[in-house]
Amino acid sequence: MRKPTIQDVAREAGVGVGTVSRVLNNHSAVRGATRDTVLKAIADLDYTPNPHARRIAGGKSYTISVLLPVVTTEFYVRLLDGLETAFQEARYDVAIFPLLDRSRLERYLGSHTLAYQADGLVMATYNLTQMFNEHRLRTQQPTVLVDAYAEGVDCAFMDNVTGGKLAGEYAATLPGTLHAIWVETELDQLFTTRVFEDRRTGFLKAVAGAGREVTSEHTSSFDPLAARNSACAVLDEIAAAGGFPCTVFASADLLAGSLLDEVRARGLTPGQDVRIIGFDDQPWAAARGLTTLHQPVENMGYEAAQLLLSRLGGHRGPARARRFEPKLMVRDTA
Repeated sequence: MRKPTIQDVAREAGVGVGTVSRVLNNHSAVRGATRDTVLKAIADLDYTPNPHARRIAGGKSYTISVLLPVVTTEFYVRLLDGLETAFQEARYDVAIFPLLDRSRLERYLGSHTLAYQADGLVMATYNLTQMFNEHRLRTQQPTVLVDAYAEGVDCAFMDNVTGGKLAGEYAATLPGTLHAIWVETELDQLFTTRVFEDRRTGFLKAVAGAGREVTSEHTSSFDPLAARNSACAVLDEIAAAGGFPCTVFASADLLAGSLLDEVRARGLTPGQDVRIIGFDDQPWAAARGLTTLHQPVENMGYEAAQLLLSRLGGHRGPARARRFEPKLMVRDTA
């Protein structure tokens, strides 16, 4: 049985081959009803485009490069899921480039590298405003930021200041001393993120606005062992000061999970002796009863991909910003 062709799809949908091609390329010129008809024909026939033929015919790679800090954390797994869902729907492949450190970012500043041979570029999390302003990112292809904001560039970002504010407002209503654990970020401004700085800004402002103060602040790298060590340091300090009951805001669920483990290991009761508030609402958070800030990570990735796909489809308007807001999920730990 022969494989269906683009001509078969056009015949099934009652449109021209050019219309089918525009739908496959996510072109903005196709009306919604027509697009739905073509997509149904593609699904009914189980049609799969020949990627080699598409590249030759269109002069495109049909590949999107995604530059992100790491690929091993739950946050970035979820972010990639949102990005890849949208790109796969538009029949684009995704090439992932983890940066890991500043030297790799410097390598990618030149447009000759492999990452820039794709049709579009997604850059995740890092504060690249300065590099865009200085034109250090010589991107010939459309570019979108995700989990980051910069003027003059399409971006989909989380309002982390508001997230920190929600955590601070809620923590301030709870009895006992208040404490916080922050994720360490790179001090070099070229390779940094404002995510945790923004969470801290919102949290401290809300606590102060409620007439409360934070008794102690600790930092931890984004690593399970470091997170457990920080949890020990926080609890040791609180115990020495006779500070139970208390509330601890851990600015990422990785830190909050480690703190929860250590609280239980010491025979303390989460939600009574130590109230814990996290940030992320990772898939395991609900099962562990973790009070945390929910981030629609997959939706943010999907929207960032749609912004890029619209550029690839011909959109030439000004830069657009899509803002996402965290939501407080109150559970057993606080």
